Amino acid sequence: MSGARDDGAAPASDIEARLWDRPGFLIRRLHQIHVALFLEECRGFDVTPVQYAVLTALAIAPGRDQITLARDAGIDRTNVADVLKRLAERGLIERRRGAEDRRVRLAYLTPEGAALTGRMEAAMMRAQERLVAPLSEPERARLMRSLAALVAANNAFSRAPTR
Repeated sequence: MSGARDDGAAPASDIEARLWDRPGFLIRRLHQIHVALFLEECRGFDVTPVQYAVLTALAIAPGRDQITLARDAGIDRTNVADVLKRLAERGLIERRRGAEDRRVRLAYLTPEGAALTGRMEAAMMRAQERLVAPLSEPERARLMRSLAALVAANNAFSRAPTR
């Protein structure tokens, strides 16, 4: 890696030159940028990206337990508990005891939660589009393949591995 910026601009400092050589630094910065775009596009919904991931997972597969949701959304199990609590307090999800195992609590979207998740989709997609807007279509496809390959190859190292 060279420390050179892809936009052709010289690094502003030796610190920037060193940091721009680190994939972890760039991924963290890109995540910060994505969160800012998501919050800007989704303002008014009062939902974080992590909460939206849980809502989306439940829209796709209702009746998930906390451990399964953590794996589905790539979130630490203890964080999922807090997310579910906050979503339940807002009336967006409900928790029910499992029919087969009464100790298990399964999460479901409420009608309000399903409606909110649907209304948010266009705003979330605008945030995604803005994030990759500087890239051409072939670059976007290459980025998505590269990100998916990196996540798949390193998934086991995560504190919250997905399936």
